[in-house]
Amino acid sequence: MSVESIFPRLEALLPKVQKPIQYVGGELNSTIKDWDSADVRWALMYPDAYEVGLPNQGVAILYEILNELPGTLAERTYAVWPDLEALMRAEGVPQFTVDAHRPVRAFDVLGLSFSTELGYTNMLTALDLAGIPLLAEERGEDDPIVLAGGHAAFNPEPIADFLDAAVLGDGEQISIAISEVIREWKAEGRPGGRDELLMRLAESGGVYVPKFYDVDYHPDGRIKRVAPNRADVPWRVHKHTVMDLDEWPYPKKPLVPLAETVHERFSVEIFRGCTRGCRFCQAGMITRPVRERSITTIGAMVENGIKESGFNEVGLLSLSSADHSEIADVAKGLADRYEGTNTSLSLPSTRVDAFNIDLANEFSRNGRRSGLTFAPEGGSERMRKVINKMVTEEDLIRTVTTAYTQGWRQVKLYFMCGLPTEQDEDVLGIADLAKKVIQAGREATGSRDIRCTVSIGGFVPKPHTPFQWAGQADHETVDRRLKALRDSVRGDKQYGRAIGFRYHDGKPSIVEGLLSRGDRRVGAVIRAVWEDGGRFDGWSEHFSYERWRASAEKAGVDVDWYTTREREENEVLPWDHLDAGLDREWLWQDWQEAVNGSEVEDCRWTPCYDCGVCPTMGTEIQIGPTGRKLLPLTVV
Repeated sequence: MSVESIFPRLEALLPKVQKPIQYVGGELNSTIKDWDSADVRWALMYPDAYEVGLPNQGVAILYEILNELPGTLAERTYAVWPDLEALMRAEGVPQFTVDAHRPVRAFDVLGLSFSTELGYTNMLTALDLAGIPLLAEERGEDDPIVLAGGHAAFNPEPIADFLDAAVLGDGEQISIAISEVIREWKAEGRPGGRDELLMRLAESGGVYVPKFYDVDYHPDGRIKRVAPNRADVPWRVHKHTVMDLDEWPYPKKPLVPLAETVHERFSVEIFRGCTRGCRFCQAGMITRPVRERSITTIGAMVENGIKESGFNEVGLLSLSSADHSEIADVAKGLADRYEGTNTSLSLPSTRVDAFNIDLANEFSRNGRRSGLTFAPEGGSERMRKVINKMVTEEDLIRTVTTAYTQGWRQVKLYFMCGLPTEQDEDVLGIADLAKKVIQAGREATGSRDIRCTVSIGGFVPKPHTPFQWAGQADHETVDRRLKALRDSVRGDKQYGRAIGFRYHDGKPSIVEGLLSRGDRRVGAVIRAVWEDGGRFDGWSEHFSYERWRASAEKAGVDVDWYTTREREENEVLPWDHLDAGLDREWLWQDWQEAVNGSEVEDCRWTPCYDCGVCPTMGTEIQIGPTGRKLLPLTVV
């Protein structure tokens, strides 16, 4: 039975809201498939505004892969701003997809991609607007399977009550497998109802279904154990790893937004995973091992993406793009190919020790020379050893001096505040480092037209990292240190005006910490915040720390117990039954080495140090070089 578009009802509301264009769809390369031609239907959601959600690579890749499958369709939905939410409630307009404006509740799966935990309240808004019961246990056979993925899904316990299922790791292959399970179950006449479908998904060990696991607690509140409550459900759920990225060259037809978005470019992921071993970095830990795309596949993806989208900027993305074993050949090949055109190339934040001026010049060959961004993360050498960011002060000064002498005038440095073992002097060291950067630039160029922007974020301990046991710094300490740092920078007459200073206060980090390391009891806090009007918590103008504190008190949850408390080695952590491939003993040992200031080398270039991923996942690190060259398509 076909599902009608709700657009006629929505259209009447759009003149009354800000940025109505984000709700109309019709982007270049969007896909609308006939409803009745599909027997499995996905609504894919990035739980934030359209301008943030549309460029998300994860959603874009799954959108294409699923729409290429016969008998399967996928559409996209995003969080609506509060102005439209109010009108939708008043007029009875449900949560909708932007492709064909179909009601989300009509789909088989609502797949949510969480890059950050601060999108949880937006999920509840979407569920409620769609008419889907908030609690998984209250849903019926006609409700979609609510499925979470993305980095935050590696600990989905705080939203376990709202989820039917979660998937860890790469989504390309498992999304196809889930579609086939749903297709077979529907073709058989939906035997056993919703419970049977979830059981089929859980039995494989590749999909986590929270309702099939019970959590027992000690009297002091710590978790006693997490155990399956069904015979055929595995004790541990494993992450998914796509080993050959060349087999999955997506997106092939990138979506081109009609409204302005945070990234106006075509992005190509040149490799996945990272083994640098930065102890704070959840992304680097959970995406191991390293898997490179070949230079020829990268070249083909760039060529095709530009042709299909018309974008004139290409971003080569990964967690550390300059670490690709053939990055020099990739950069030169692409620069040769597009020299004299309006196509520019860009790299994201570059490691200080991986930066090379020849590489930077290749990426700016077409005349677009943007600022350079480096991430030392820690303000002192001691701090950088604790977090395993093996960058010395000499490395940084030498690198930025080279950049300044080659014509760059703007450098951005990214740091964190609140790191484990951090002292006041470690944070004040950021000011000293920034001043030395300005001084070196002035001396090297003979010019005072030298700028350095210092950007600082609050540290949040994350699951599946060596810092998962660490106590988080309270927001009063973080704010005090940041104020002292700001005063040190602004009070320096010689360098102060040349140093930009951007930072966030410590309160959002505490809430993120509660959500990132929380267990199922935190779900009551999320719901209470949402019921009190919490929306778009990742946006400073919408975030309310007082609301989160009051809601936690109402739910009987001690925020400090979840955030600033240090865990013991043998404490059962809420995510211990979810396997990212990392050996728990290795993580604990690395945590002890962090406290002692011991560094660990990158295992791509040194002997294996037994993090556990390769043998546990049955995988191996993939590094080049292939020895191939990327030739120009035409003579320009």
